[in-house]
Amino acid sequence: MKNIAASIAMSALAATGAQAQEERRRVAPPAVYDVAPGLGHFTDDVLFGEVWERTELKPRDRSLVTVSVIVSTGKTAQIAGHVGRALDNGVTPEEIGELITHLAFYSGWPNAISAVAETKKVFDERNIGAIASSGADRLELQAVAEAARSASVNATVAPTAAALADLTNRVLFGDLWQRPDLSARDRSLVTMSALIAIGQPEQLPFHANRAMDNGLSSAEASEAVTQTAFYAGWPRAMSAVPVLQRVFESRKAAAHATKTGEPAVHLQITRANATPAAGPADYFTGEVQVSGHYRGNEPARISGATVAFTAGARTAWHTHPLGQTLFIVSGKGWVQKDGGPVEVVGPGDVVWIPPMVKHWHGASASEPMTHFAVAEALDGNVVTWMDKVSDNDYGLGLRID
Repeated sequence: MKNIAASIAMSALAATGAQAQEERRRVAPPAVYDVAPGLGHFTDDVLFGEVWERTELKPRDRSLVTVSVIVSTGKTAQIAGHVGRALDNGVTPEEIGELITHLAFYSGWPNAISAVAETKKVFDERNIGAIASSGADRLELQAVAEAARSASVNATVAPTAAALADLTNRVLFGDLWQRPDLSARDRSLVTMSALIAIGQPEQLPFHANRAMDNGLSSAEASEAVTQTAFYAGWPRAMSAVPVLQRVFESRKAAAHATKTGEPAVHLQITRANATPAAGPADYFTGEVQVSGHYRGNEPARISGATVAFTAGARTAWHTHPLGQTLFIVSGKGWVQKDGGPVEVVGPGDVVWIPPMVKHWHGASASEPMTHFAVAEALDGNVVTWMDKVSDNDYGLGLRID
């Protein structure tokens, strides 16, 4: 009987120890297991038990990525926990403050101000006093790259928005990017993470190249996308993957050319049976499928895709820095520039939209339409998306259909 009792006691102690160990490794709040046990499993076993443990990105960098995503997407309720984790992972209070400052320019002042309020609570709890700006020397940007970027802004932005061009050159790159409170590499990592999180992959080529010029490795850039997927969602991360792939390929080709003196030349074939992707709801109304997307390697700036619209589906209002060409493949479509009439287009028609002209295009109300769209990038930017086309604006097409 004594042996049996001892065995029962040891089993009970083992069970209690296992339970305590299980509770210690849990990160998800108990309420998660009460409401969504599957989410609890993925939080503890995959996100924190696997992804945060991957060595391809240091814990400090993972915190920079995560806080950047949370700040840029306005998830204020999550800021305190991850700011605390960032401090534990070696991010300094000064760097956290500068991260918020940097992201004010890339995701807006409201998100930054909200982040300040939540971060201040963490600082107060940890007895972290007021932060002062660094007195170190300003960061030096690459002169040639900066000259090209500034000239591009003056040529494409200044004619339409002179004040924006001035502030871009004088404040964003002439001041913010040169502040020593955050290293150039970390600024690039923060910017990339925010752009992916807020669904701006068109801005990614410029900043991904800048990041790697600033010392971020391709492996670290890839891992940053993986980390972002958990905090901004899989669609945002998946949209960034082909953009990053093209950046990697162009840099590899450039390195080959530098090493051998001969450019790496090869054909690109985008197969017709490639699986189409749904047009993002942020940029399209109705059911839209995008397939055959391609982009030329540098120095080419061209890219394109086949876009199929069901009846009534259309793009949001948008502009292209270097214009866009549409070749109508099938069906009946409508296209309109801001302030102009709705134009009907059909198979074989070719539409040219000049640079920076606000417009939309899509299927007519009664028939689907498919077009092949071609555009060129300027500083990595192919398109600037704006507000959705209202039903009233779209309905103007009924008058001429």
